[in-house]
Amino acid sequence: MIEFFREVAAWLGDPANWAGRGGVPNRMWEHVSVAGVALVIAGVAALPAAVTLGHRGRGGMLAVTGVNLWRALPSFGIVGIAFPITLALGLRPLGYWATLVALVALALPPMFVNAYTGVHHVDAALVEAARGMGMSERQVLGWVELPLALPVIMAGIRTAVVEVLATATIGAVVGFGGLGRYIIDGFAQRKFEEVFVGGVLVALLVIVAESTLRWAQRRADVANRERSGRSAISGSPEVADLGRVG
Repeated sequence: MIEFFREVAAWLGDPANWAGRGGVPNRMWEHVSVAGVALVIAGVAALPAAVTLGHRGRGGMLAVTGVNLWRALPSFGIVGIAFPITLALGLRPLGYWATLVALVALALPPMFVNAYTGVHHVDAALVEAARGMGMSERQVLGWVELPLALPVIMAGIRTAVVEVLATATIGAVVGFGGLGRYIIDGFAQRKFEEVFVGGVLVALLVIVAESTLRWAQRRADVANRERSGRSAISGSPEVADLGRVG
C-alpha cells in the first residue's frame, strides 16, 4: 500500500502529467467544458417549459411522467447510439458530441421535475391572493411563484450538476478526453496510480461543485424564509403601488 501511494506521488510530481494535451489542467478543462455546455443546454430546454407548465397547472404531470421514463435510459446506451451517428455525420472532435448528447439527456429530468414541482406546489392561497390584488400572470410567476420555488429548483440543478460531472468520464470510452482518460488509459496500461488519480480528481470536482451549490441552495432557503416572513405579496413593488393607488 505504501508503495502504491509512492507511485501516486511520483505520478503527481511528474511535470509531464501537468502539461500538454494529456496534462491535468487540459483534461480538467475538457471535463468541465463538456459538462458545462450540457448543463446549459439542458437548463434552457427544461427550466422555462417546466416553470410554465407548473404555473399553468395543465399538462404538467404528463410531461413529468414522460421525463421520468426518459430517466430510465442509461447514459452509456445513449453514447452507444449517438456515437456512430456522429461518426456518420463527420462531427468532430471524436466522441465529443456523443458525450454531450448523453449528458444533456442525463441533466434534463432532475431540472425539469424539480422546476415543475417547485412552481406547481407553491401555496395556492398566496397565488390567489396575488391575483386578487391585480397582479398579472407574469407578475404572479415572477414575484410569488419563482422566489418560493427557487430552493426546489436549485436542488434539481444541484442534482443535475453532480450527475453530469460524475458521468462525463464515459466520454473517454468513445475517444473524447476529460478526466475519464486517466481511468480508461490507466486500466489499459495497468497504471493503477493513474486510475486512482483520475478517480480522485473526478470525486474532488464533484465535491467542490456539490458543496458550492449546496451553499447557494441554503442561501436561497434563507432568502425564501425571510421573504415568507415579510409576506411575498406585500413585499412586491407592484402591490405597494396598488396600495398607494387604492
